[in-house]
Amino acid sequence: MSEMAEAIRALIDEKGYSVESVKQTIENALKAAYKRTYGNSDNAIVKFADDMSDVAIYSRKVVVDGVYDPVTEIELEDAKKLSDDVEIGDEIDILEDPKSFDRSAVSTGKQTAHQGLNETIKDSLYNQYKDKVGELINGYYQRERNGNIYVDLGNAGRIEGVLPVKYQSPRETYEQGDRIKAIIADLKKTSSGLQIVLSRSDPRLVEITMEMEIPEIADGTVKIEKCVRDAGYRTKMAVSTHREEIDPVGACVGAKGVRIQNVIREILGEKIDVLRYDPNPVEFIKNALSPAQVSRVVILDEEKRQALAIVDDSQFSLAIGKQGQNVRLANRLCDWSIDVKTEEQCEGIDLSEKATTQAALNLFNDEQVESEEVSTVAELEGVTERVAEILKSNGIEDIVQFIEAYNNGSVQKIDGLTVDEVEAVYNIIKETVDIVEEDSGNSAEVPAEEESAAEEKYYCPECGAEITLDMTHCPKCGVEFEFTEDEE
Repeated sequence: MSEMAEAIRALIDEKGYSVESVKQTIENALKAAYKRTYGNSDNAIVKFADDMSDVAIYSRKVVVDGVYDPVTEIELEDAKKLSDDVEIGDEIDILEDPKSFDRSAVSTGKQTAHQGLNETIKDSLYNQYKDKVGELINGYYQRERNGNIYVDLGNAGRIEGVLPVKYQSPRETYEQGDRIKAIIADLKKTSSGLQIVLSRSDPRLVEITMEMEIPEIADGTVKIEKCVRDAGYRTKMAVSTHREEIDPVGACVGAKGVRIQNVIREILGEKIDVLRYDPNPVEFIKNALSPAQVSRVVILDEEKRQALAIVDDSQFSLAIGKQGQNVRLANRLCDWSIDVKTEEQCEGIDLSEKATTQAALNLFNDEQVESEEVSTVAELEGVTERVAEILKSNGIEDIVQFIEAYNNGSVQKIDGLTVDEVEAVYNIIKETVDIVEEDSGNSAEVPAEEESAAEEKYYCPECGAEITLDMTHCPKCGVEFEFTEDEE
């Protein structure tokens, strides 16, 4: 077998290229060299031997009587030297010797071949992995740069994995050679090849790990209805089953918690709340706020999916969670906006069936709507849906969070946002929102057109929601506080 055939076989067997892609690459390289030499490659024809042992390039020329363009035309007299049967107007293929191409043409051909092979393997790998987004993949810690971790995924170095800072769990640290299990979050084509974007913060990591540890989930007896996660801190998962004799929560937790502990070890101690899914939103919301015990759930507005959860004083902090984490995850799990209040806070409110909706909605609105009417970035006029979604996916949903991220410079580093887009959002906030300096940081409040200068207002130092002197907890984030009288 010739050297050409050996080289082609090596590309196909060892590098994973297809026969057609190799032929196309060689053809493009020869045509690029031909064009560099003659200025045009439209009449260049590349032919391969059946066994791929040889390749040749030809100039296809028209037989004429009086040559105007020697690149595409040939005199009848010269053509007859090659074939006795030709006549004026016929086309004839004339073999070209690549060795006659000048040095720059050969260099151009090599560069074209190199780029072509790179693009071919990039496309091949992309097609191989594009359907695996959301699946689990294993690799090994290779290096770290600017907080991003680069992962060796095998494949003889043909593909690179990167675990960005925003997709890492704050609990986890790695050293050289450590094994890393992660979810394939995205694929990116770079100048050096295909890059697989990995995630250790995706809820799918917990779901797949549960499926591997719990046979009932693997065989479909128990179904994971939804899973939400605050990576590194807490996960909430709703499960169900079509078999009445099986307890889906018990199947997931296992005897003495053995099964769930294996999953918790995989995510380095992150808390996992496994709860029963219920199609009834009232029961589902009660379950979602676990480990807190909920006395009663009132549906305020079914269309807007707003609900009120009433708990005992002793359960209030547990229901809200640290920095509002428990109720925030419950909101995402149920896809409802849940307001948590104590029995004392609901005293004097008619929560009978006829008056429940309006009275409870008034309670909900009195303490929240005023401060939340224009509290999120998405509600600002002039902010596009794409920008708002990118900010939300990076944990920046309301105006206060954006201002804090802008001041510390983190919002300017978010992938997918340009500096101009960040500045545009900030300018919209400056024009439509008053930024109030407080002891604990910045908070944002939409100015009222007619507000009495003598009426003093108070705001939560944690989230900026408006509060009153008779409150002991923030109605929005649940942080506990007390008012003290200034001696001065």
